[in-house]
Amino acid sequence: MMRDVILNFPEQLQWNPRIENEGNLERKEIAVVCGMGGSHLAADFLSAWDPSLDIIVHKEYDLRGIPESVLSASLIVVASYSGNTEEAVSAFLKAKEKNLAVAVIAKGGALLELAKKESAPYARVPDTGIQPRAALGFCLLALLKILGKEDMLKEAQKIADMLRPEALERKGMEIAEQIAGKTPIFYASGQNYPFAFSWKIRCNEGAKIPAFCSEIPEANHNEMTGFDIMAGTKVLSEKFCFIFLTDDKDDIRIQKRMSITMQMYEDRGFQVLEVPLEGGAFLDRAFSSLITADWVALRLSEIYGTEPEQVPMVEEFKRRMAR
Repeated sequence: MMRDVILNFPEQLQWNPRIENEGNLERKEIAVVCGMGGSHLAADFLSAWDPSLDIIVHKEYDLRGIPESVLSASLIVVASYSGNTEEAVSAFLKAKEKNLAVAVIAKGGALLELAKKESAPYARVPDTGIQPRAALGFCLLALLKILGKEDMLKEAQKIADMLRPEALERKGMEIAEQIAGKTPIFYASGQNYPFAFSWKIRCNEGAKIPAFCSEIPEANHNEMTGFDIMAGTKVLSEKFCFIFLTDDKDDIRIQKRMSITMQMYEDRGFQVLEVPLEGGAFLDRAFSSLITADWVALRLSEIYGTEPEQVPMVEEFKRRMAR
């Protein structure tokens, strides 16, 4: 049950990842993390946690679009929770074709079999039956292990004792009740954009509803003008609501932009909610925010009568692609 998945999240951070074929692991100045959907969330979060790390998140087939000079200076980390993601498998094959440094994160599937066959280093994450979006703890620890960030790995593991998913349930349920019947758009600063993206995909996959995300300040230069309601456009936007993931650690100019944007949306009759990132260390704030998002998605799934765990439309799409 999804409720158990949420409550058990801290247990993921108690896991001790292990690298197989570690003697073949070649760490580089740059990490190119190839993954789709929930499988690249760990890289997104690591970049937000420490922006000084040189991490490129690649969400495409093969390694297209990445200059050869960058590839040769990079460790290609191919992440696919299922191990069968088509784009990720293609990235691994291209990395081997180019004789690049490569490592794998997966729970099984074709990707893990390829890693074994090629004697490539890999971290096998526990197969607990959860969806990739819910496996962020496992995937983050595995990525830190592969990148050799042992201090950050230990810091992440310590957070397990601090997280209290049950204490965030009421907050998540209240947010869900407030936005039920609306299409949410989640806003965050550029650095915190992975939070907004994660809230979005939890609503997409968990509640099975349309949901979108954007970032400040970019939205102030284009997107917000689409919500300057006029008689002829009101019908297009009246079902939207806006959730601002604010952060007192954001640049003061970003905080001002957030405040003004919220005011302007409210002036135009939109429902606006502010959900501050709360807690001390980055991971405490990050995981608390995502656990809250999980509760929101679970309650919305109950309200709408949708199934909160499985993603049948994605599975149908994969079957059609395989034909």
